[in-house]
Amino acid sequence: MSDSSSTCVRVDLGPRSYDILVGSDLLSQVGRVIADLGRTTHAWVVTDEHVAPLYLSQVCDSLNERGIRTDTWVVPAGEPSKSLQTAAAGWQKLLEAGADRGTVVAALGGGVVGDLGGFLAATYARGLRFFQIPTSLLAQVDSSVGGKVGINLPQAKNMVGAFHQPLGVLADVGTLRTLPQREYVSGLGEVVKYGMILDARFFSQLEADVEALLRRDAEVLRRVVARCCRLKADVVEKDEREESGLRAVLNYGHTFAHAFETLTGYGVWLHGEAVAAGMHCAAVLAARLGLLSPEVVERQADLLRRLGLPTRPPELSPQEVVACVMHDKKVRHGRLRLVLPTEIGHVELIDSVSPEQVIAALPAAAASEFAS
Repeated sequence: MSDSSSTCVRVDLGPRSYDILVGSDLLSQVGRVIADLGRTTHAWVVTDEHVAPLYLSQVCDSLNERGIRTDTWVVPAGEPSKSLQTAAAGWQKLLEAGADRGTVVAALGGGVVGDLGGFLAATYARGLRFFQIPTSLLAQVDSSVGGKVGINLPQAKNMVGAFHQPLGVLADVGTLRTLPQREYVSGLGEVVKYGMILDARFFSQLEADVEALLRRDAEVLRRVVARCCRLKADVVEKDEREESGLRAVLNYGHTFAHAFETLTGYGVWLHGEAVAAGMHCAAVLAARLGLLSPEVVERQADLLRRLGLPTRPPELSPQEVVACVMHDKKVRHGRLRLVLPTEIGHVELIDSVSPEQVIAALPAAAASEFAS
């Protein structure tokens, strides 16, 4: 599935295994890749109003060239589209398009489109095949991999969803050239996360590659996206449905981030921005608990700052943040479990953190001398 200009990352999940193809100028290959994965007569392509003018016709042309009939649905861009109302509209659109077991739902866009499209595929007709075509950095390195799909409730992000693995993922890093700067930088938050939780060498390489990342160097991006996908695939292969606790490490920074996104209103903070601030809060909390050295807190904050990401959390009541955090999916039997770093490249799931300790850490993170 790969050639000299692309990298193939295999996600080994037995009968649900699939490949992630990472490279430049791959969109013209979508039709071939999907056709090679099994007989397909119909593709239902969901995208958003920002991506559609850029890439929708190219994807549909590639599918049509392989004899695959296409229908398209364009949703408003942004987190508010991950709602029950939008999902209900999508189910109706699938019905009107005559979607059946020969249909592949193809999600062309960022994390919102991928999560929504995957949720529709998982739930319509008790499950349709699904293919990911991520066009944002955040989606390419994180949300398109691992099979988590879903929508938001007004009070809680990603609370309604399913595990629904795709047929495959095609990540064309060339699409990152058209991302608005803020969206692109937001994705770098998830990139830093992988270094912090799983790979100290990768973290050091990111520190060396800041300038290349900021100028969106294609070869560096191919390497970075492929490495993030490999790291996530390694975790997903061991804990596909987040049952052993291992997959929870991927949520480093996310418990705080989801609260920030919920309380400020979905879309006010981009996901990667919230994750960056959430990682800083988690690192400060870990340092206050004696789990992490202050030097590592500062090193993480410095890399985030150099990449243009925020570390200072939004101005919210700490008590309000903790109340929101208690709705997090990692809460078990009323006990808060947090993913906290102990060193670069390693995190642990800690279930002994009290709400009072979290409340105290939030203003400490906001006042930190290396917060931006």
